[in-house]
Amino acid sequence: MQHIKILSHRIGTEEVPFVIAELSGNHGQSLDTAMEMIKAAAATGVQAIKLQTYTADTMTLDVNHGEFMINDDANLWRGESLHSLYQKAMTPWEWHKPLFDYAKSLGLVAFSSPFDVTAVEFLETLDVPCYKVASFENTDHQLLTAVARTGKPVIMSTGMATEAELTESVELLRREGCEQLILLKCTSHYPADPVDANLMTIPDLAQRFNCQSGLSDHTLGIGVSIAAVALGASVLEKHFVLDRTLGGVDADFSMEPDEFAILVQESRRAHIALGKVSYGPVGQERESVKFRRSLYVSQDMRQGEVFSSHNIRSVRPGLGLAPKHMAEFIGQSAKYDINAGTALNWDMLAK
Repeated sequence: MQHIKILSHRIGTEEVPFVIAELSGNHGQSLDTAMEMIKAAAATGVQAIKLQTYTADTMTLDVNHGEFMINDDANLWRGESLHSLYQKAMTPWEWHKPLFDYAKSLGLVAFSSPFDVTAVEFLETLDVPCYKVASFENTDHQLLTAVARTGKPVIMSTGMATEAELTESVELLRREGCEQLILLKCTSHYPADPVDANLMTIPDLAQRFNCQSGLSDHTLGIGVSIAAVALGASVLEKHFVLDRTLGGVDADFSMEPDEFAILVQESRRAHIALGKVSYGPVGQERESVKFRRSLYVSQDMRQGEVFSSHNIRSVRPGLGLAPKHMAEFIGQSAKYDINAGTALNWDMLAK
């Protein structure tokens, strides 16, 4: 399967997971906070930060009634109008260049999710290295066409998309010039319940669409992300916040810096632990073989004395014959005198 190259980073199942910190709107409309978030994210060891590029007017209509209101009792943003929510959550476009430049100075890959064609056109002026397509936009063919035609790697979340919709979108992306594609399993609920994660889809995405796959994770904690690595996720994306207690539009399902640092460390540990199909002692385990059980003479024996369960035993360490040979000694005579504590060997048999 093709590896993906984003700047100097190789992305694939043989590489450590590529971890993205999504800043979203948790900056609270403060450029200083956004800068601080990038600095804190870099310190956790993530490889990338991601913004979202839209305005309230490119996302929805400024209407404060009917279907333009969020009225679902289970929704984190109940009572907001779509327009007011996006107004709070947007990252001002004039911030993008200083934020990207700062992130790059810290060694991070910096990119964004455009939400319409004008956002793609704007991001192209900033020479972003790749694009992310959000779940709610993964059936927007006009946007997909614009992103694909840049020729840059595309990371697309698959939340809500049926198999048919996803197939159609992937075919369009490839037809319009996307040669490097990563699909992220995603549950578009905030926060998401692990029961809805269906992580077994991750290897299926890779096989079905012949691409790299990963997880855009809206669950709480890191457990679901670590499980995703075990199933072949080469990319992990989580929302980032400096301090959940201070709030933020996505704070409730975002992770703080110390949690992100654990995610980076444990996802790499999980990746390393996958290893390969292996049987028998490996690495440091080879030193432990000597502490297995083996056969030892447990009482002093005289020449000609018969071996029995009273004078030979299976004990630790493992420097004698394997315990499976016990029956071959029982009832046989000792070839010579043997002291207790001597490891059994075949030369001890009289015949």
